[in-house]
Amino acid sequence: MNPDAQRELIPRNHTLHLIDALDVMTAKLLDAAEQWHLLDDTGRVPAAPSYAELSVPEDARTVLYGCYFQYSPHESAFVLPASYSTTDRALLIQTAVRLLTAQGIGVNFRHAAPASARPPTRPPTAALGTQPTAGTPSSARR
Repeated sequence: MNPDAQRELIPRNHTLHLIDALDVMTAKLLDAAEQWHLLDDTGRVPAAPSYAELSVPEDARTVLYGCYFQYSPHESAFVLPASYSTTDRALLIQTAVRLLTAQGIGVNFRHAAPASARPPTRPPTAALGTQPTAGTPSSARR
């Protein structure tokens, strides 16, 4: 070996130290990548895995996330954002169904509740010290 080339080599103990440092960094980055996958809607890592992580097989989750579905804990279902056009949603649904059924995974669909659906409002009541109107039930006049 050329003596000049031997001087340019890193000493063995330094090399082993660098390899150990790279192994530690690799482990940290893999852990960070796994946590990044588990971020919730607020951008935080949840204390426990989501219901979707526990109840939906990984193959199905991968397909649904790949087709831009998002898990909605309020609906306990995977949903497509309303920001997609009707045509885009149809294509994404068809793709997800094709991929899931090819893996032997059954698919059920349901319409989402309308965004404007709210619980019924209570009828207005007369304020204290005012006379009830003619349409007020007699029990409210007592």
